Amino acid sequence: MPWYLYLALKQLFPTGKRLTFFTVISVLGVTLGVWVMIVFPGVMGGFGHKYRGLIVDTQGDIQVRASGLVRSAEVLQHLAKIPGVIASTPFAEGIVMLSNGNRPSFPGIQGIDLGHVEDVIPLRRHIVRGSLDDLDDDTVILSAGLANSIGAWIGSKVQVVSPATLEKMQRDEVMLPTELTVVGIFEIGHQQLDSSVAIVTLRRMQDLYDLGKNVHGFNVKLSPNEDVIEAAKRINATLPPMSGLRARTWMEANESFLLALQFEKMMVTLITAFVTLVAVFLITSLLLTSIVRRTKEIGVLASLGAKPTQVALCFCFQGMLVGVFGTVLGVTLGLLTLKNVDAILQGLLRIAGDWEAMVAIYQFSQVPAYITASEIVSVCAYVVGLSTLAGFIAAWRAAKLKPVEALRSE
Repeated sequence: MPWYLYLALKQLFPTGKRLTFFTVISVLGVTLGVWVMIVFPGVMGGFGHKYRGLIVDTQGDIQVRASGLVRSAEVLQHLAKIPGVIASTPFAEGIVMLSNGNRPSFPGIQGIDLGHVEDVIPLRRHIVRGSLDDLDDDTVILSAGLANSIGAWIGSKVQVVSPATLEKMQRDEVMLPTELTVVGIFEIGHQQLDSSVAIVTLRRMQDLYDLGKNVHGFNVKLSPNEDVIEAAKRINATLPPMSGLRARTWMEANESFLLALQFEKMMVTLITAFVTLVAVFLITSLLLTSIVRRTKEIGVLASLGAKPTQVALCFCFQGMLVGVFGTVLGVTLGLLTLKNVDAILQGLLRIAGDWEAMVAIYQFSQVPAYITASEIVSVCAYVVGLSTLAGFIAAWRAAKLKPVEALRSE
């Protein structure tokens, strides 16, 4: 090992002594900066990742729908022939009045095709009570919040009134509410969906809304690693122009919310990057202070034959080492925090009384966390690079010292 690198290590971590003030403060500053850059973007990225998974779990990778009603059989056959499409399922949706005794609610209702829904949407995974196998034309599955709000449970009889039913009543037709038995309760983890959704069979939904054999659209699942945007373009290029059908990716269908999350994550990343920059300025200041204190020592080294570049490398290497150690500690602490971020934030927000407000804004009952390996590598490269630059600034100052002037320094 070159002597100037060895000297840099000894100045940072002296043998048999406690760590120097410079080492502790510098490494701690970088550690906290990296921790912030891992945790805050990780939480914001978690919301985006969670929302993406939620959309795909409830709508598929692509949704094909028209402004009006469409026949399902012909479109299903057409979608099956498109490269990249591995499954599709029709759906119909609307709003109904659903009541249990004297407790009414107005949830969204969706009719699913029991023969194909599991090929696209993993609905069975989210059912916490009852079973999807029990769903038929005379039964219904409710979201957990909806079931709780109307006091329904497995086996409860609920009455459903659709707009089509009300329309028939206005024509003086004798119509009674449709009675369905609750056979399942599901919970996805999204506050809005868990509080206002009911699921019935596609035939029951068509009957409630007088759709005949028509549906409102189709959820499509793609092959793994298939480009969603390109697949949507292929589907749109092959759909009959007169059908009015259009394929939209999960990103297009939720563009506004995703853009808001992306903007928030970008702003948080930018702010945390400046926080780390402040910590790096601290390293520069401490290194410059160290140079002033060691002016004579630098003069002795120069008089013994040390080249200015070697003296400079000694201080530059100190900055890089501080960056490396601080980054390792910061990443470790950040990943541990992200692993337990739900419990930590829930505790803090409940103490502050803001937990309900956060749930109302982001619609998630749990705080997600997600950060990619490329983001971690970017943070590491950014911080180590800045720390090395901080050392270089101090090194440039040390390299300019002349031996005679340094030895004269008091």
